[in-house]
Amino acid sequence: MRISLFGLLASASVATLLDAAPALAQQSEAPTILSDIVVTGSQVALPPAYAGGQVARGGRVGLFGNLGVMDTPFSSTSFTEKLARDQQARSVGDVLQNDPAVRLTKGFGNFQELYVIRGFPVYSDDMTYNGLYGVLPRQFVAAELLERVEVFRGATAFLNGAAPGGSGVGGAVNLAPKRAGDAPLNRLTAGCEGGDQIYAAADLSRRFGRDGDWGLRLNLASRAGEGAVEGEDRDMKVIGLGLDHRGDRARFSADLGWQDNRIDAPRPQVTPNGAIPRAPDADKNFAQPWTYTDETQLFGAARGEFDVTDAVTVWAAVGGRDGKERNSLANPRANADGSLNAYRFDNGRRDQVFSADVGVRADFATGPVRHRLVASAAQVQSREKNSYAFSDFGGFASNLYAPVFTPAPAPTALAAGSLTDPTVVGRVRTNSVAIADMASFLDDRLMITLGARYQEIDTRSYDYNTTARNGGYASDAVTPVFAVVYRPIDKVSLYANYSEALVPGKTAPGAVNGLPVANAGEVLEPFRAEQNEIGVKYDAGAFGATLSAFRTTLPSEYFDAATRTYSAGGEQENRGVELTVFGEPLEGVRVIGGATWLDAEIKRALNPALDGKSAIGVPDFQANLNVEWDIRAVDGLTLEGRVVHTGAQPASADNAVELDSWTRYDAGVRYAFEAGGKPLTLRARVENLTDENQWVAVGGYPGSNYLTLGAPRTLRLSISAEF
Repeated sequence: MRISLFGLLASASVATLLDAAPALAQQSEAPTILSDIVVTGSQVALPPAYAGGQVARGGRVGLFGNLGVMDTPFSSTSFTEKLARDQQARSVGDVLQNDPAVRLTKGFGNFQELYVIRGFPVYSDDMTYNGLYGVLPRQFVAAELLERVEVFRGATAFLNGAAPGGSGVGGAVNLAPKRAGDAPLNRLTAGCEGGDQIYAAADLSRRFGRDGDWGLRLNLASRAGEGAVEGEDRDMKVIGLGLDHRGDRARFSADLGWQDNRIDAPRPQVTPNGAIPRAPDADKNFAQPWTYTDETQLFGAARGEFDVTDAVTVWAAVGGRDGKERNSLANPRANADGSLNAYRFDNGRRDQVFSADVGVRADFATGPVRHRLVASAAQVQSREKNSYAFSDFGGFASNLYAPVFTPAPAPTALAAGSLTDPTVVGRVRTNSVAIADMASFLDDRLMITLGARYQEIDTRSYDYNTTARNGGYASDAVTPVFAVVYRPIDKVSLYANYSEALVPGKTAPGAVNGLPVANAGEVLEPFRAEQNEIGVKYDAGAFGATLSAFRTTLPSEYFDAATRTYSAGGEQENRGVELTVFGEPLEGVRVIGGATWLDAEIKRALNPALDGKSAIGVPDFQANLNVEWDIRAVDGLTLEGRVVHTGAQPASADNAVELDSWTRYDAGVRYAFEAGGKPLTLRARVENLTDENQWVAVGGYPGSNYLTLGAPRTLRLSISAEF
């Protein structure tokens, strides 16, 4: 019944707009592209770079495609490939270090990059690739693959659909693959980092065909050796191939990626037993030498759009991923004196994901009001194979400051499935259909957006050994959006929005605090996070800024002891103010930065003693500032400096333990010149310039308080040649 309803709604929405296309086209007396309101609306073409080249003039806004910053009724930033290259970024996380609303941490019990936006976690599983969920590698995405890293701040269930991994409350990240530019490119880069890690990359592109309609871009990269952390050895290989077509009416892109990323003796996160231990030396490694994490991912996506008329455009996209992971880990618990205890955990995993998206966009006018009507249908299907094995939970002892390395204990205390050939333990399918109208008034100075998305979520779980189905979850929800943009003058844009996010509901347990639960076994409806936001944007042509205020409420589990009922009555409320700045305010001087003020409060908790407490791992203040300065006296010489500050973070649910605030300073220099008529660029960058020893993050996974140690002073050197 759910599948047929989804199909009916999807078919009806798309068919309605297609049937209306001739009439809509006839109603348009002039070209129907909303040039003053929507940069392109394209699902394929990217907005151009802003002044200074570090951010773009717009980015993807879910089913609306690419919109200009000033016409987007949300807070967002799109970081460019040039910024990532100039900062010698290794991953998405390195690029997001420039965003004052984002903080980087790790996954729970693994080495997945995890992004905290507006105080809520966004898993790397839940990033989109050119608008598609589930396609990207799960743990780590190499920067060499990317043309843009687009940060969207705020709830996104309407724009993108519910995130398959259950995050996305505080925001979303979309990654846009590289495209061939108008000029041929042959760029080779070699470099080194930390101890003896060697880096090499090639970036090659060509356009061909009539008027360069077709483009091809190939990226190859490799990192190997020990980095700045002692004994932590990385072996990573990356291949990315992108094809695109620019036609008068048809636009198309196809991308294929392969990434093999292994880390031996990766320094783990540490869970404190009460008080937080003093941070050890930032370059020391307390990982057991037999631990490792290894993942191999093959992924790809294709997207195309076609202008049926001057007023109507249809699009379709499809993508998939086949991923393999294998880990042997020992993440310790720590006492205040630095003594550790850990046990071995092995994991074997394989993911197969299919993702698709179709839609239609129509521009038309009703009297003085211009409309952009958009309808979209999307589906994500995933199949997870998994297995695990533990050693004796009594564990083995070590120390943060004087590690004790032990032989690998046998992982035989508890095991499920085959590590080398895991069985299917989970299937997830999400279907959604959305429709929205962006209406513009007052000579395009006022734009009002109304829309809704119907979403179905179906999850199934299976026994690790018998493969018998042992649980699942099926539900549906409608998430609306309402947004307004008003431009009193060209340089100023005022906006407001209401949007929602969906988080899978929980299953009521048999007992809470020793009391029986009356509705035990009941699966709660999806938790519906609600966001209200207002803001102002300023664009001086070469310099821009956004100031926003927001309030997001996220329901959570709650137990009423009087009625013995388990429900979604709990709540966390995050309120905040964000400021972002970007651009080139003076010729040769570029800035990216801003600040975020946050108040994350637990309003109602499963444990009443926690009511009114602050959420774990959410600082009340964080700020970034990155400045580049071209030295006029030396042609081609650029200096760079960055400061990243994060305020104190609660490290326990009762707020009795707190992580101190921390600040990190980075500095860089690059020199572009010619040798033998060929452009060369030398880059040197030092992160954590003062070599601070500091814990930089608490948790990331909801309710957890594990600690992440910041990287030591790290020097990266590289030389790039173009020919």
